[in-house]
Amino acid sequence: MSVTSPLGFTAAGVECGLKDSGGRDFAVVVNNGPHYVAAAATTANRVYAAPVQWTREVVANRTLKAVALNSGGANACTGDAGYADTVATAHLVAAELGVIPADVAICSTGLIGELLDMDAIRAGVSSACSKLSDDGGEEAALAIMTTDTRPKQAVYSGDYSVGGMAKGAGMLAPQLATMLVVITTDAVLNEDEADAALKVAMGQTLDRIDSDGCMSTNDTVILLASGASGVHPSPEDFTEHLIEVAQSLGEQLIGDAEGASHDIAVNVHGASSQNAGLAVARAVSRSNLLKCAVFGDDPNWGRVLSSLGTVPESVAPFDAGSVDVAINGVTVCRNGGVGDPRELVDMSPRQVNIDIDLKAGAESVRVLTNDLTYGYVEENSAYSS
Repeated sequence: MSVTSPLGFTAAGVECGLKDSGGRDFAVVVNNGPHYVAAAATTANRVYAAPVQWTREVVANRTLKAVALNSGGANACTGDAGYADTVATAHLVAAELGVIPADVAICSTGLIGELLDMDAIRAGVSSACSKLSDDGGEEAALAIMTTDTRPKQAVYSGDYSVGGMAKGAGMLAPQLATMLVVITTDAVLNEDEADAALKVAMGQTLDRIDSDGCMSTNDTVILLASGASGVHPSPEDFTEHLIEVAQSLGEQLIGDAEGASHDIAVNVHGASSQNAGLAVARAVSRSNLLKCAVFGDDPNWGRVLSSLGTVPESVAPFDAGSVDVAINGVTVCRNGGVGDPRELVDMSPRQVNIDIDLKAGAESVRVLTNDLTYGYVEENSAYSS
């Protein structure tokens, strides 16, 4: 049931006419308490959408009672009018729920540079708020999809629960992605615990997926804690399970990346630090040459080496003449040179694992990406953004 698996949450997803193609396009997730703790992360892009601005403002006090999300329009680069529409949406939702506008976060996704149809938004708010239910998570997850081919949901269940939903199929890059993510929990958390756990979980999961190196204007990840289970887990325990849910959502996002035929895990071992390993993994994951090679089932390890070699030594110290690279378990590069025959590599599975041993330390880092296909080009030549 996704975001409605934890106690204390209701949700709905409805069709209000924002999408030209039809289908659900407006969702509401409500925290019914007894606690209303919230934490959020938003895009690092200097160009950010009106709902991002609003959500940053209202989550500053680290409490929220509801999140309203629409697909079918990003409300980005829309100036004062777009911001006024975001504020109006928060007021509409607040009036329906009997809360104040500052209790309502707003998220939008879709085409940049166009104002939303506010008549459709009004209809969506009214319809969604009238259909809220404790099994409405599935419909909410469907309503936030854009170029996604399927909803993304994840749940941890134990003494307390953590549930999540996400959308995103392109513009997936570090510092979030073109993703909207709502994660709920019925654990008892204070504001500092929620904020700290989200930062750690984001840093290890959703900030380590990189489909195409492009950063969106609307990225938003929100954590809501109702406390309805009465269970106050240790910060370590809660963070572990939050990571579990966020990791699942991240893997689903990469698995549904636009046009992708391979999911690629770039695993860097033997790094001198986490930052060094992450810099190398991100450099490799952003190589369009490598992505094209993987699409063609070519274990071209030279493209791995040339990419990791772009990372400055001051950021990631390593000896290029000592690096090993294995692709799907075959060490095709050994000590910076020719390893086992590349013909031994089986590239037919959907999953491709690229393991890089820098031999410069003890740290390991994993970044998820995907190949670059005709389908990606077709999708993004037809979709105006």
